[in-house]
Amino acid sequence: MEAYEGFAKVYDVFMDETPYEEWGQRIRDIITKYGISRPGLTGDNKTPLETERDLVLDLGCGTGNMTQLLASYGYDMIGVDCSEEMLSAAMEKREQENLPVLYLLQDMRELELYSTVGTVISVCDSLNYLLTSEDLLETFRRVNNYLFPGGIFIFDFNTVYKYEKVIGDATIAEDRETCSFIWDNYYDPENQINEYDLTLFVARQDGLYQKYTETHYQRGYTLSAVRKIAEQAGLDWVLSMDGDTGGVVTAETERVLAVVKEQNKQENNEKR
Repeated sequence: MEAYEGFAKVYDVFMDETPYEEWGQRIRDIITKYGISRPGLTGDNKTPLETERDLVLDLGCGTGNMTQLLASYGYDMIGVDCSEEMLSAAMEKREQENLPVLYLLQDMRELELYSTVGTVISVCDSLNYLLTSEDLLETFRRVNNYLFPGGIFIFDFNTVYKYEKVIGDATIAEDRETCSFIWDNYYDPENQINEYDLTLFVARQDGLYQKYTETHYQRGYTLSAVRKIAEQAGLDWVLSMDGDTGGVVTAETERVLAVVKEQNKQENNEKR
C-alpha cells in the first residue's frame, strides 16, 4: 500500500496533540517580520502583483490543518500534496469551514504553479520524505523559482539526532476508540534513513475493523547540510531555531525550523 492511503483515514485522530495553533502563530509572526505576504484584502481590491505577493503555499499540506489555520488568519492559501487521500480529507475540511483554499495534487519535486507566491511553508517534517540531497535541492530550486521577489520559505525538518537517538528502532503503539496503530521504526545510520512500518486497525460502520499496512521512509538531515543545499538552490539563509521550543538549535534538537529568502530575482522574470 502507498504511504498515507490508510493513514489518511485516521491521520487527524493520531495527530490531535500536534500544536498547530502554536506553530501557526509562529509562522504568522515570521511572515509579519521577514516576509511580504499580507492577510486581508482580496479580489478587486488588489492588483495582480499584490495578489501574487500575498499568496501563501503550504507544501506537503497533508489533510490541510495548517493550510486551513492560515486561511482563517486571512491569508490567501494554496495547498499542495502528492497524496490523493490526504487531499480528499483536506477538501472535506474546506467545505466544512467554508474557507477559499485551492488544493493541488503534485509532487513537491515537480512543483508547478500558475504564478509566483509571496510565501511558501512546509511543516510537520514533509521535507524528510525527500530521501536524497538531490531531491531536496530540486525542491528548493522549485520553491525559489516560484517565490515572488523578496518572498520567504518557512520549513521544518527532523534531525539525524531525532531518528538516531530518539525514535530509531523503537516500537510505538496507540489505541483509540475507533482506531489503533502499531508503528515499528528501523533506522539505517549509514544512509540516515528511518523506515517505519505502520499497521492500522480502523473501525468500520458494521462494527468490524479494517486492517491497513503501509511503509514510510524519512531521511534525517543536519542543519549544516540543509543550509548548504538551500544556498546552492539560490536561497538566502535568514534564520533557524529549535522547531519545538523556539530556542537556539543544539546538538539535541529534534526538529529544526528554518527561514530562507528569495534573492536576485527580477520582477520581469521570463515565467512572469
